[in-house]
Amino acid sequence: MKRRKMMHLVGAAAATAALAPGMALAAGPTEIVIGAPISTTGLLAADGLDEKWSYEQAVADVNAKGGIFIKAAGKKLPVRLVVADDQSDPAKVTDAMERLIKIEKVDLLLSTHGGDLNMAGALAAEKYKKFYMTTTMWPHMWAPKKFKWSALFFYDAGGGAEVPFLIWDKLPKNERPTKPAIVMEDSPDGQGFGGAFKAMAKKHKINIALDEPLAMGSKDYSAYILKMKAKGVDSVLLFCNPTDAITLVRQMKEQKFSVPYFHGWKGTWTGEFHEALGKDSNYVLADGFWSMDSGHPGAKALGERYMKQFNKQSVTVGMFYATAQVLLKAIENTGSIDSKTVRDAVAGHEFKGTAQGDVKFTPEGLGLITSNANQWWDGRLMLVYPEVKGGWQLKLAPAWDQRK
Repeated sequence: MKRRKMMHLVGAAAATAALAPGMALAAGPTEIVIGAPISTTGLLAADGLDEKWSYEQAVADVNAKGGIFIKAAGKKLPVRLVVADDQSDPAKVTDAMERLIKIEKVDLLLSTHGGDLNMAGALAAEKYKKFYMTTTMWPHMWAPKKFKWSALFFYDAGGGAEVPFLIWDKLPKNERPTKPAIVMEDSPDGQGFGGAFKAMAKKHKINIALDEPLAMGSKDYSAYILKMKAKGVDSVLLFCNPTDAITLVRQMKEQKFSVPYFHGWKGTWTGEFHEALGKDSNYVLADGFWSMDSGHPGAKALGERYMKQFNKQSVTVGMFYATAQVLLKAIENTGSIDSKTVRDAVAGHEFKGTAQGDVKFTPEGLGLITSNANQWWDGRLMLVYPEVKGGWQLKLAPAWDQRK
Protein backbone atom coordinates (compact mmCIF):
# COMPACT_ATOMS: atom_id res chain seq x y z
CA MET A 1 0.00 0.00 0.00
CA LYS A 2 2.77 2.39 0.97
CA ARG A 3 4.70 1.42 -2.18
CA ARG A 4 1.66 2.15 -4.42
CA LYS A 5 1.17 5.55 -2.71
CA MET A 6 4.84 6.38 -3.20
CA MET A 7 4.70 5.43 -6.88
CA HIS A 8 1.60 7.64 -7.33
CA LEU A 9 3.36 10.63 -5.80
CA VAL A 10 6.44 10.08 -7.95
CA GLY A 11 4.27 9.82 -11.07
CA ALA A 12 2.38 13.00 -10.20
CA ALA A 13 5.63 14.88 -9.63
CA ALA A 14 7.00 13.65 -12.95
CA ALA A 15 3.83 14.72 -14.77
CA THR A 16 3.98 18.17 -13.17
CA ALA A 17 7.64 18.53 -14.14
CA ALA A 18 6.84 17.54 -17.72
CA LEU A 19 4.05 20.12 -17.93
CA ALA A 20 5.98 22.91 -16.27
CA PRO A 21 7.84 24.14 -19.37
CA GLY A 22 4.62 24.24 -21.37
CA MET A 23 2.82 25.98 -18.54
CA ALA A 24 5.58 28.61 -18.29
CA LEU A 25 5.40 29.23 -22.05
CA ALA A 26 1.63 29.67 -21.92
CA ALA A 27 1.95 32.15 -19.05
CA GLY A 28 4.28 34.46 -20.98
CA PRO A 29 3.24 36.69 -23.89
CA THR A 30 3.77 35.43 -27.42
CA GLU A 31 2.97 38.69 -29.23
CA ILE A 32 2.36 42.37 -28.53
CA VAL A 33 -1.24 43.27 -29.35
CA ILE A 34 -1.96 46.93 -30.05
CA GLY A 35 -5.59 47.99 -30.44
CA ALA A 36 -6.93 51.09 -32.17
CA PRO A 37 -10.47 52.42 -32.52
CA ILE A 38 -10.39 54.09 -35.95
CA SER A 39 -12.97 55.85 -38.13
CA THR A 40 -12.94 53.56 -41.15
CA THR A 41 -16.51 54.58 -42.02
CA GLY A 42 -18.52 57.77 -41.49
CA LEU A 43 -17.64 61.44 -41.97
CA LEU A 44 -14.04 61.03 -40.77
CA ALA A 45 -13.28 57.92 -42.80
CA ALA A 46 -10.83 59.68 -45.14
CA ASP A 47 -8.68 60.72 -42.18
CA GLY A 48 -9.25 57.42 -40.39
CA LEU A 49 -7.99 55.35 -43.29
CA ASP A 50 -4.78 57.41 -43.39
CA GLU A 51 -4.43 56.86 -39.65
CA LYS A 52 -4.91 53.12 -40.08
CA TRP A 53 -2.31 53.01 -42.87
CA SER A 54 0.19 54.92 -40.72
CA TYR A 55 -0.21 52.62 -37.74
CA GLU A 56 0.13 49.59 -40.01
CA GLN A 57 3.36 50.97 -41.49
CA ALA A 58 4.88 51.64 -38.07
CA VAL A 59 4.03 48.12 -36.92
CA ALA A 60 5.35 46.56 -40.13
CA ASP A 61 8.61 48.49 -39.84
CA VAL A 62 9.16 47.27 -36.27
CA ASN A 63 8.31 43.68 -37.21
CA ALA A 64 10.74 43.85 -40.13
CA LYS A 65 13.46 44.31 -37.50
CA GLY A 66 12.34 41.23 -35.57
CA GLY A 67 9.80 42.82 -33.24
CA ILE A 68 10.40 44.21 -29.74
CA PHE A 69 12.18 42.53 -26.82
CA ILE A 70 9.82 41.80 -23.93
CA LYS A 71 11.36 40.80 -20.62
CA ALA A 72 8.50 38.50 -19.60
CA ALA A 73 8.97 36.49 -22.78
CA GLY A 74 12.76 36.63 -22.74
CA LYS A 75 12.88 37.40 -26.47
CA LYS A 76 11.66 39.69 -29.21
CA LEU A 77 7.96 39.44 -29.97
CA PRO A 78 6.03 40.44 -33.09
CA VAL A 79 3.55 43.30 -32.89
CA ARG A 80 -0.03 42.80 -34.09
CA LEU A 81 -2.40 45.70 -34.76
CA VAL A 82 -6.13 45.17 -34.19
CA VAL A 83 -8.54 47.83 -35.49
CA ALA A 84 -12.17 48.41 -34.51
CA ASP A 85 -14.32 50.80 -36.56
CA ASP A 86 -15.78 53.61 -34.44
CA GLN A 87 -17.91 54.81 -37.38
CA SER A 88 -16.84 58.46 -36.75
CA ASP A 89 -19.24 58.46 -33.80
CA PRO A 90 -18.17 59.23 -30.20
CA ALA A 91 -20.78 56.82 -28.86
CA LYS A 92 -19.30 54.04 -31.00
CA VAL A 93 -15.77 54.72 -29.75
CA THR A 94 -16.70 53.32 -26.35
CA ASP A 95 -18.10 50.19 -28.02
CA ALA A 96 -14.91 49.82 -30.08
CA MET A 97 -12.71 50.28 -27.02
CA GLU A 98 -14.63 47.67 -25.03
CA ARG A 99 -14.41 45.21 -27.89
CA LEU A 100 -10.65 45.73 -28.18
CA ILE A 101 -10.05 45.43 -24.44
CA LYS A 102 -12.56 42.73 -23.47
CA ILE A 103 -12.71 40.54 -26.57
CA GLU A 104 -9.46 41.15 -28.45
CA LYS A 105 -7.48 41.36 -25.18
CA VAL A 106 -5.17 44.08 -26.48
CA ASP A 107 -2.16 45.08 -24.41
CA LEU A 108 -2.07 48.79 -25.29
CA LEU A 109 -3.99 51.25 -27.45
CA LEU A 110 -3.41 53.82 -30.17
CA SER A 111 -6.09 56.45 -30.60
CA THR A 112 -8.79 57.40 -33.03
CA HIS A 113 -8.96 60.86 -34.64
CA GLY A 114 -10.75 63.99 -33.34
CA GLY A 115 -11.38 65.60 -29.98
CA ASP A 116 -14.86 64.34 -29.14
CA LEU A 117 -14.01 60.81 -30.30
CA ASN A 118 -10.75 60.77 -28.39
CA MET A 119 -12.40 62.07 -25.25
CA ALA A 120 -14.61 58.97 -25.34
CA GLY A 121 -11.54 56.82 -25.94
CA ALA A 122 -9.56 58.37 -23.09
CA LEU A 123 -12.48 57.97 -20.69
CA ALA A 124 -12.77 54.29 -21.62
CA ALA A 125 -9.02 53.88 -21.10
CA GLU A 126 -9.38 55.33 -17.60
CA LYS A 127 -12.22 52.93 -16.82
CA TYR A 128 -10.28 49.85 -17.93
CA LYS A 129 -6.80 51.10 -16.93
CA LYS A 130 -5.35 50.55 -20.40
CA PHE A 131 -2.78 52.97 -21.81
CA TYR A 132 -4.20 55.03 -24.70
CA MET A 133 -1.61 56.85 -26.85
CA THR A 134 -3.65 59.79 -28.08
CA THR A 135 -3.35 62.19 -31.00
CA THR A 136 -5.57 64.88 -32.61
CA MET A 137 -7.21 66.10 -29.42
CA TRP A 138 -6.91 69.65 -28.13
CA PRO A 139 -4.75 69.91 -25.00
CA HIS A 140 -7.31 72.22 -23.38
CA MET A 141 -9.84 69.37 -23.58
CA TRP A 142 -7.44 66.68 -22.39
CA ALA A 143 -5.36 68.40 -19.69
CA PRO A 144 -8.11 69.33 -17.19
CA LYS A 145 -9.18 65.68 -16.94
CA LYS A 146 -5.77 64.74 -15.48
CA PHE A 147 -5.94 61.35 -17.17
CA LYS A 148 -3.68 58.67 -15.68
CA TRP A 149 -3.94 56.20 -18.55
CA SER A 150 -3.27 58.31 -21.63
CA ALA A 151 -0.69 60.65 -23.13
CA LEU A 152 -1.33 63.25 -25.83
CA PHE A 153 0.74 63.98 -28.94
CA PHE A 154 -0.60 67.06 -30.73
CA TYR A 155 -0.40 70.84 -31.07
CA ASP A 156 -2.38 73.30 -28.97
CA ALA A 157 -5.33 75.15 -30.50
CA GLY A 158 -3.70 78.53 -29.95
CA GLY A 159 -0.53 77.54 -31.78
CA GLY A 160 -2.50 76.13 -34.69
CA ALA A 161 -4.89 79.09 -34.84
CA GLU A 162 -2.05 81.61 -35.00
CA VAL A 163 -0.52 80.14 -38.17
CA PRO A 164 -2.62 82.15 -40.71
CA PHE A 165 -1.96 85.40 -38.84
CA LEU A 166 1.78 84.69 -38.87
CA ILE A 167 1.56 84.06 -42.62
CA TRP A 168 -0.39 87.31 -43.15
CA ASP A 169 2.17 89.30 -41.16
CA LYS A 170 4.77 88.50 -43.83
CA LEU A 171 2.59 89.55 -46.78
CA PRO A 172 2.85 93.03 -48.31
CA LYS A 173 0.51 95.31 -46.37
CA ASN A 174 -1.86 95.81 -49.29
CA GLU A 175 -2.31 92.01 -49.64
CA ARG A 176 -3.04 91.20 -46.00
CA PRO A 177 -6.58 90.02 -45.24
CA THR A 178 -8.54 92.39 -43.02
CA LYS A 179 -12.02 90.85 -42.93
CA PRO A 180 -11.76 87.15 -42.07
CA ALA A 181 -14.70 84.82 -41.56
CA ILE A 182 -14.36 82.27 -38.75
CA VAL A 183 -16.20 79.25 -40.19
CA MET A 184 -16.17 76.50 -37.57
CA GLU A 185 -18.24 73.34 -37.57
CA ASP A 186 -20.74 73.13 -34.74
CA SER A 187 -18.82 70.59 -32.62
CA PRO A 188 -16.62 70.64 -29.50
CA ASP A 189 -13.50 70.77 -31.70
CA GLY A 190 -14.95 73.59 -33.77
CA GLN A 191 -15.99 75.58 -30.72
CA GLY A 192 -12.56 75.17 -29.13
CA PHE A 193 -10.70 76.13 -32.28
CA GLY A 194 -13.06 79.05 -32.93
CA GLY A 195 -12.20 80.50 -29.54
CA ALA A 196 -8.51 80.19 -30.35
CA PHE A 197 -8.96 82.00 -33.67
CA LYS A 198 -10.75 84.86 -31.95
CA ALA A 199 -7.95 85.15 -29.38
CA MET A 200 -5.32 85.23 -32.14
CA ALA A 201 -7.26 87.78 -34.18
CA LYS A 202 -7.33 90.04 -31.12
CA LYS A 203 -3.60 89.48 -30.55
CA HIS A 204 -2.84 90.49 -34.16
CA LYS A 205 -5.37 93.36 -34.09
CA ILE A 206 -7.64 92.02 -36.82
CA ASN A 207 -11.42 92.43 -36.66
CA ILE A 208 -13.46 89.37 -37.51
CA ALA A 209 -16.09 90.08 -40.18
CA LEU A 210 -18.22 86.96 -39.61
CA ASP A 211 -18.24 84.38 -36.83
CA GLU A 212 -21.04 81.83 -37.11
CA PRO A 213 -20.97 78.04 -36.68
CA LEU A 214 -21.26 75.87 -39.79
CA ALA A 215 -23.96 73.20 -39.74
CA MET A 216 -22.39 69.76 -40.08
CA GLY A 217 -23.62 67.57 -42.92
CA SER A 218 -25.65 70.29 -44.64
CA LYS A 219 -26.33 70.04 -48.37
CA ASP A 220 -26.89 73.77 -48.79
CA TYR A 221 -24.57 76.52 -47.53
CA SER A 222 -25.95 79.22 -49.82
CA ALA A 223 -27.34 81.31 -46.94
CA TYR A 224 -23.96 81.15 -45.21
CA ILE A 225 -22.18 82.26 -48.38
CA LEU A 226 -24.59 85.18 -48.82
CA LYS A 227 -23.69 86.35 -45.31
CA MET A 228 -19.99 86.25 -46.18
CA LYS A 229 -20.66 88.29 -49.31
CA ALA A 230 -22.70 90.84 -47.38
CA LYS A 231 -19.92 91.26 -44.79
CA GLY A 232 -17.25 91.78 -47.44
CA VAL A 233 -15.26 88.76 -46.26
CA ASP A 234 -11.78 88.56 -47.83
CA SER A 235 -10.51 85.42 -46.12
CA VAL A 236 -11.99 82.19 -44.76
CA LEU A 237 -10.65 80.22 -41.80
CA LEU A 238 -12.52 76.94 -41.99
CA PHE A 239 -12.71 73.97 -39.62
CA CYS A 240 -14.94 71.09 -40.77
CA ASN A 241 -14.91 67.56 -42.20
CA PRO A 242 -13.88 66.91 -45.84
CA THR A 243 -17.42 66.34 -47.12
CA ASP A 244 -18.64 69.70 -45.82
CA ALA A 245 -15.50 71.49 -47.04
CA ILE A 246 -16.05 70.16 -50.57
CA THR A 247 -19.70 71.24 -50.52
CA LEU A 248 -18.82 74.74 -49.29
CA VAL A 249 -16.15 75.33 -51.97
CA ARG A 250 -18.40 74.04 -54.76
CA GLN A 251 -21.23 76.31 -53.69
CA MET A 252 -18.91 79.31 -53.33
CA LYS A 253 -17.94 78.80 -56.99
CA GLU A 254 -21.58 78.42 -58.01
CA GLN A 255 -22.34 81.75 -56.35
CA LYS A 256 -19.20 83.32 -57.90
CA PHE A 257 -17.79 84.14 -54.48
CA SER A 258 -14.04 83.87 -54.03
CA VAL A 259 -11.63 85.06 -51.35
CA PRO A 260 -7.88 85.58 -51.82
CA TYR A 261 -7.06 83.51 -48.75
CA PHE A 262 -8.96 80.30 -47.93
CA HIS A 263 -7.42 78.16 -45.19
CA GLY A 264 -8.98 74.92 -43.97
CA TRP A 265 -8.34 72.69 -40.99
CA LYS A 266 -9.25 69.00 -41.02
CA GLY A 267 -11.48 69.24 -44.10
CA THR A 268 -9.09 70.42 -46.81
CA TRP A 269 -5.97 68.30 -46.35
CA THR A 270 -7.27 64.95 -47.64
CA GLY A 271 -6.75 63.54 -51.13
CA GLU A 272 -10.54 63.27 -51.23
CA PHE A 273 -10.75 67.08 -51.16
CA HIS A 274 -8.54 67.46 -54.24
CA GLU A 275 -10.06 64.50 -56.06
CA ALA A 276 -13.55 65.95 -55.69
CA LEU A 277 -12.63 69.51 -56.68
CA GLY A 278 -9.77 69.06 -59.15
CA LYS A 279 -8.26 72.42 -60.13
CA ASP A 280 -10.81 74.20 -57.93
CA SER A 281 -8.70 73.03 -54.98
CA ASN A 282 -5.81 75.19 -56.21
CA TYR A 283 -4.98 78.13 -53.90
CA VAL A 284 -6.77 76.48 -50.95
CA LEU A 285 -4.60 76.08 -47.87
CA ALA A 286 -4.74 73.12 -45.56
CA ASP A 287 -3.38 72.72 -42.12
CA GLY A 288 -1.22 69.74 -41.55
CA PHE A 289 0.31 67.85 -38.70
CA TRP A 290 3.34 66.99 -40.80
CA SER A 291 5.04 67.41 -44.16
CA MET A 292 7.21 65.01 -46.11
CA ASP A 293 9.29 68.10 -46.96
CA SER A 294 9.96 68.92 -43.30
CA GLY A 295 13.38 67.28 -43.17
CA HIS A 296 12.45 65.10 -40.19
CA PRO A 297 14.05 61.62 -40.06
CA GLY A 298 12.36 59.24 -42.48
CA ALA A 299 9.72 61.83 -43.46
CA LYS A 300 10.60 61.91 -47.16
CA ALA A 301 10.70 58.14 -47.46
CA LEU A 302 7.39 57.73 -45.63
CA GLY A 303 5.72 60.35 -47.83
CA GLU A 304 7.03 58.67 -50.96
CA ARG A 305 5.81 55.27 -49.72
CA TYR A 306 2.33 56.72 -49.27
CA MET A 307 2.36 58.42 -52.69
CA LYS A 308 3.54 55.25 -54.41
CA GLN A 309 0.66 53.27 -52.92
CA PHE A 310 -2.15 55.83 -53.24
CA ASN A 311 -0.90 58.20 -55.94
CA LYS A 312 -1.63 61.18 -53.69
CA GLN A 313 0.00 63.14 -50.90
CA SER A 314 -0.73 63.28 -47.18
CA VAL A 315 -0.03 65.87 -44.49
CA THR A 316 -1.22 63.62 -41.68
CA VAL A 317 0.41 60.21 -41.99
CA GLY A 318 3.76 61.30 -40.54
CA MET A 319 2.21 62.42 -37.27
CA PHE A 320 0.08 59.28 -37.00
CA TYR A 321 3.18 57.21 -37.76
CA ALA A 322 5.16 59.13 -35.13
CA THR A 323 2.40 58.53 -32.56
CA ALA A 324 2.84 54.81 -33.08
CA GLN A 325 6.63 55.24 -33.02
CA VAL A 326 6.41 56.79 -29.55
CA LEU A 327 4.28 53.95 -28.20
CA LEU A 328 6.48 51.25 -29.75
CA LYS A 329 9.66 52.95 -28.53
CA ALA A 330 8.25 53.19 -25.00
CA ILE A 331 7.59 49.43 -25.10
CA GLU A 332 11.16 48.86 -26.32
CA ASN A 333 12.66 51.13 -23.67
CA THR A 334 10.92 49.26 -20.86
CA GLY A 335 10.74 45.75 -22.29
CA SER A 336 7.18 45.73 -21.00
CA ILE A 337 3.59 45.74 -22.23
CA ASP A 338 2.19 46.76 -18.85
CA SER A 339 0.01 49.84 -19.33
CA LYS A 340 1.27 51.82 -16.35
CA THR A 341 4.90 51.03 -17.11
CA VAL A 342 4.56 52.12 -20.73
CA ARG A 343 2.61 55.26 -19.83
CA ASP A 344 5.29 56.25 -17.33
CA ALA A 345 7.90 55.68 -20.05
CA VAL A 346 6.15 58.28 -22.25
CA ALA A 347 5.28 60.99 -19.70
CA GLY A 348 8.28 63.16 -18.89
CA HIS A 349 10.46 61.63 -21.60
CA GLU A 350 11.85 62.75 -24.96
CA PHE A 351 11.69 60.76 -28.16
CA LYS A 352 14.32 61.72 -30.71
CA GLY A 353 14.31 61.07 -34.42
CA THR A 354 10.62 60.39 -34.99
CA ALA A 355 8.98 61.18 -38.33
CA GLN A 356 7.69 64.30 -36.54
CA GLY A 357 11.14 65.24 -35.27
CA ASP A 358 12.23 65.27 -31.63
CA VAL A 359 9.27 65.33 -29.25
CA LYS A 360 9.41 65.92 -25.49
CA PHE A 361 6.51 64.99 -23.23
CA THR A 362 5.69 66.85 -20.03
CA PRO A 363 5.42 64.90 -16.75
CA GLU A 364 1.64 65.03 -17.32
CA GLY A 365 2.04 63.28 -20.68
CA LEU A 366 1.63 66.15 -23.17
CA GLY A 367 3.90 66.24 -26.22
CA LEU A 368 3.43 69.39 -28.31
CA ILE A 369 4.23 69.67 -32.02
CA THR A 370 4.06 72.53 -34.53
CA SER A 371 1.13 72.89 -36.92
CA ASN A 372 1.92 73.17 -40.63
CA ALA A 373 0.23 75.08 -43.43
CA ASN A 374 0.23 73.79 -47.00
CA GLN A 375 -1.24 75.07 -50.26
CA TRP A 376 -2.88 72.90 -52.88
CA TRP A 377 -1.32 73.29 -56.30
CA ASP A 378 -2.02 70.89 -59.18
CA GLY A 379 -2.64 67.99 -56.84
CA ARG A 380 0.32 68.63 -54.54
CA LEU A 381 0.36 70.09 -51.05
CA MET A 382 3.16 72.64 -50.95
CA LEU A 383 4.62 73.51 -47.55
CA VAL A 384 4.03 77.18 -46.72
CA TYR A 385 4.59 77.20 -42.94
CA PRO A 386 7.00 76.65 -41.27
CA GLU A 387 9.04 78.18 -44.06
CA VAL A 388 11.74 76.09 -45.68
CA LYS A 389 14.61 77.84 -47.42
CA GLY A 390 13.95 77.85 -51.16
CA GLY A 391 10.49 76.44 -50.55
CA TRP A 392 7.04 77.23 -51.91
CA GLN A 393 5.76 80.81 -51.95
CA LEU A 394 2.11 81.47 -51.07
CA LYS A 395 -0.21 82.31 -53.99
CA LEU A 396 -3.30 84.43 -53.27
CA ALA A 397 -6.41 83.36 -55.17
CA PRO A 398 -7.92 85.50 -57.95
CA ALA A 399 -11.65 85.52 -58.76
CA TRP A 400 -13.04 82.26 -60.12
CA ASP A 401 -13.31 83.56 -63.72
CA GLN A 402 -9.67 84.67 -63.66
CA ARG A 403 -8.22 81.30 -62.76
CA LYS A 404 -6.55 79.14 -65.37
